[in-house]
Amino acid sequence: MELLAELKKGKRGVIAKAISIVENDQTEAKKLLKKIFKDTGNSIIIGITGPAGAGKSSLINKTAMELKKLGAKPAVLAIDPTSHLTGGAILGDRVRMTESTDSGTYIRSIASRGASGAISRSLRNSIRVLEYAGFNPIIIESVGAGQTEVEISNIADITVVVFNPNTGDSIQTIKSGLTEIGDIYLVNKSDLAGTNQLFDAVRDFIGDSERNPVILKTSVKKNSGIKVFAKTLKDMMAAKKKEQESKCLERLEVELKDIVLNNIKEKIDDMLDSDKTFSKYLKKLQSKDIDPFLAGDKITKSLLK
Repeated sequence: MELLAELKKGKRGVIAKAISIVENDQTEAKKLLKKIFKDTGNSIIIGITGPAGAGKSSLINKTAMELKKLGAKPAVLAIDPTSHLTGGAILGDRVRMTESTDSGTYIRSIASRGASGAISRSLRNSIRVLEYAGFNPIIIESVGAGQTEVEISNIADITVVVFNPNTGDSIQTIKSGLTEIGDIYLVNKSDLAGTNQLFDAVRDFIGDSERNPVILKTSVKKNSGIKVFAKTLKDMMAAKKKEQESKCLERLEVELKDIVLNNIKEKIDDMLDSDKTFSKYLKKLQSKDIDPFLAGDKITKSLLK
């Protein structure tokens, strides 16, 4: 299959085509995954998350260039909230990352498509396409909205949480769920006023935890701290390689459960559309002859016969 040979060589147009298949054509995606699956699972996944406006895209742009200098071959998947007008992804991030694209980093925005949280099936398989094409690490940038951060930490080997001094509620942000997930915490835009207070707050809240994460300051504007950040990532990639196998086994278990539950949900949706029992109890519920829980139990029993 010509596509596979070209994909192995890391040809950009072919990678884009393969990721589009994974995103948009489930039947073809299954065929492709069958062929590449054995050669995947070897790259380190770096999740970069944090509040909107923390400066993640520009930071990733510069960091990817530094990682290349250190001998890595990074690729970036930026998860965008699905654009409601087109169903595609909003491409703002790619505009801010042109420098690293020019230097050979592969960058792609993918829509979150409202799958369970934002970690959709297409993200897992887009990662596999990039692994097959020889990229390592694969950097996932999330929009930093609610549940996404925690889900990113489930899929990533290394999780980086980015803050900046401008988010007025930064201390609250630190408390809200992000304290458990980061391997590295960055105070970005460290050229701004308030950096030291934020850095101290992050250290007080998070630095003393058992996990002992790394806390750094970076500024894209002043080009400071980025070399140190890239070097920290490179060292951490080597250390995480040892734990990768057990993490990979866990991820496959989660994925398999997701697939089975999804398949069952689709099947049940189809059954409900044509199920006489469902329409019978729906009418009873709508006329208040029965309560929702009893109606639900009756329909479930009839489906599981």
